[in-house]
Order: sequence, then C-alpha cells, then structure tokens
Amino acid sequence: MLTTALTHSSVAPDFARNYQRLEFLGDRVLALIVADLLMQHYPHAAEGELAPRLNSLVCKQTCADVARQLSLGPWLRMSEGEAANGGREKDAILGDVCEALIGALYLDGGEAAARQFVTRLWQPRVSALVDTPVDPKSALQEWSQARKLGTPDYVLVSREGPDHAPEFLVEAQLPGLASVQGRGSSKREAERDAASALLASIKDKKR
Repeated sequence: MLTTALTHSSVAPDFARNYQRLEFLGDRVLALIVADLLMQHYPHAAEGELAPRLNSLVCKQTCADVARQLSLGPWLRMSEGEAANGGREKDAILGDVCEALIGALYLDGGEAAARQFVTRLWQPRVSALVDTPVDPKSALQEWSQARKLGTPDYVLVSREGPDHAPEFLVEAQLPGLASVQGRGSSKREAERDAASALLASIKDKKR
C-alpha cells in the first residue's frame, strides 16, 4: 500500500497501481481529522470562522509542505522525464502524495493510525492558527455559502475626505439579513469592517 501511495501515474498509468485513488480517500480523511482538531481548539467558534482555517490547513500547499517535512520527494516512483521536469518538488504532486499516504494509513491501520499521523503533523499547524485573525470577508462568505445564501455584496455608499486621507463607507448585503455598513481609509478596509459588523450582528442574533 505504501508503494502505491508513492507511485506517480507516469510509471503506472493504471489508476489501481498509482496514488490517485488513495489520494482521493486521504483527502477526505485528512479533512475530517483536521476539522475535529479545529473543533477542539475552537469550542466556541462559529462555522464561518472554522471553515477558512480548515481550508488553509488541508489545501494542496500545506500538504506539500508536510510532504517536504517528511522528505517524501526522493522516495517517489516516477518516470525519468517527470523527475527531470522537477516532479519531486512540484506542490501538486507532493500534496497528492501526502494525501495518498494518509489514505494508505487509513486502509492499513484504520482511523486510529491515520489520526495519529495527522495529529502529529497538523497539531502544531492548528495551534499556530489560534491567534491568527481570520479575514472577515472570507469568514462571512463561508458562512453565507454554507447556508446557500449566495455571495455577500459590498456596495460603496460614499467616499469623503481629501485624496491624501479618504474615508470610504461600504454596505455589506446578504439576502434575508439587515444590511450593515463599515468604514475605512480604503474601499477594501471598509469592506472588511462591514463584513466584521455583519458577522457580529449574526452572532448577536444567536444569543
């Protein structure tokens, strides 16, 4: 199983002999375990706060970083051509192999083996996120899309002040919710402020 997890399609086109199916499984197993770790670290966090963190922790770049931490590159089975093209260092390949390895551990040793592996390598990454603020626009979008409300709209209401010190007023809008305004020295900053205010109003309604 481990050999299959390290085998690229360039030397084994048959999907049963390369890492593709294991990567498919490992992706789901990783997301489940990391989601559980996040729930433990953020017992009072809303879904909209957890989702962006989960996405960053299970993305291909993070998986590739873990693969490099484990020095998996030299162990990959791939064609000479793929290796010559830098295949052993490509984020896409390393990320897939990392997920395939998790899938292999799950099949060979069950959920406990996969959880032990993921916890050892992802726990420090989860802990590092504890004090990292989540972008309020991303958090609001995750929250709204999870409830099939669509994507939030940000409408510029006004721009005041001199060119060297402008103040923007932006309104955040979501169907079924009262619009909320935010201010900032740039349109982007005002949008973030409006998103934060709308998230705060959502939390207040839940209390």
